[in-house]
Amino acid sequence: MAGGASPTCRASASSPRWRSVALHAADYHPPWWLRNGHLQTMLGASPWRQRLGAHALAATGAVTTSHLVDGGAGVRLHGLHSVVPGAEPRGLALLLHGWEGSAESSYMRLAAAQFLQRGFATFRLEFRDHGDSHHLNQALFHSNRIDEVVLAACDVSRRFRPHATAAQPMVAAGFSLGGNFALRLALRAPDAGLSLAGVAAVCPVIDPAAALVQMESGWPMYLHYFERKWRRSLQRKRALFPAIHDYDDRTLQLGMRELTEWLVLRHTDFGSLENYFNGYSIAGERLAALQVPARILMAEDDPVIPIEHFRALRLPPEAHLEIAAQGGHCGFLLGAGGAGFAEAWIADGLAGAAPAR
Repeated sequence: MAGGASPTCRASASSPRWRSVALHAADYHPPWWLRNGHLQTMLGASPWRQRLGAHALAATGAVTTSHLVDGGAGVRLHGLHSVVPGAEPRGLALLLHGWEGSAESSYMRLAAAQFLQRGFATFRLEFRDHGDSHHLNQALFHSNRIDEVVLAACDVSRRFRPHATAAQPMVAAGFSLGGNFALRLALRAPDAGLSLAGVAAVCPVIDPAAALVQMESGWPMYLHYFERKWRRSLQRKRALFPAIHDYDDRTLQLGMRELTEWLVLRHTDFGSLENYFNGYSIAGERLAALQVPARILMAEDDPVIPIEHFRALRLPPEAHLEIAAQGGHCGFLLGAGGAGFAEAWIADGLAGAAPAR
């Protein structure tokens, strides 16, 4: 729960500062037919781009293995570790997906491929109840479960970066809700003893309450998309743990706001929807305490996350906000081939934390 004592892992090593990076938001210039935020958003989540991500990851020659990592208090989270055989990795990149995404989402595979091409190993962590992990934990996922993600990141660092040094840094990146988690992970990393050389977030959720209003007042397709995927997740959870999760189909037909409030009141200690949203908000001054170098990429035409809250952020010198004119919500497609600017932007920036070889 938000507001509790920060979980800890082991002593933190010193983190290097970034060298200059190759890509900036100003470098993103999509062709004329991709200069629409809705089109960018829809194509970015299309089956076509899903196949592209699978092909890009396979082309790296990396070996991918499935793992369960420790989230503390008996919590188990699933993830995929990828590394190109025969070469010592320059570092380790922890990747976090968006709400109702998974380790196999197109942007996760494409980002992993970009890091692998730059000599990094990757770990694509799944939040509880995402992908095929519903059976691992009885309690439901909600967006304030940051403690288990911090401890899982610590476990990933211990297991896949046993000689944690500045010469082989660990970095983290996330998309949408995963970007929110990545930035909160960076806030908690020093107290947790987790050595992070840098983080990056693409279209992160800044103010959850405002994001819900944006979806409620915008194109209905986005709200319906997330409602449909969340209902399927809750149905799956109920089938696995019927004695614990006995909610009926009428509950599952509630709208996004009403269903979220039901979750908060029945399955958390926040007491109200407002308290719940405040628990994982990173709006205003909440990121001012960042000690880990951070980069944030946002699009002016994002139809899901309100742009005005980014301009109101109070960021320390260690953090940099970049706003592109186009890109949609986690789209940033470069052309008909489906390649993504955001995934290359992440890998270029964070790979700069590792010494060149």
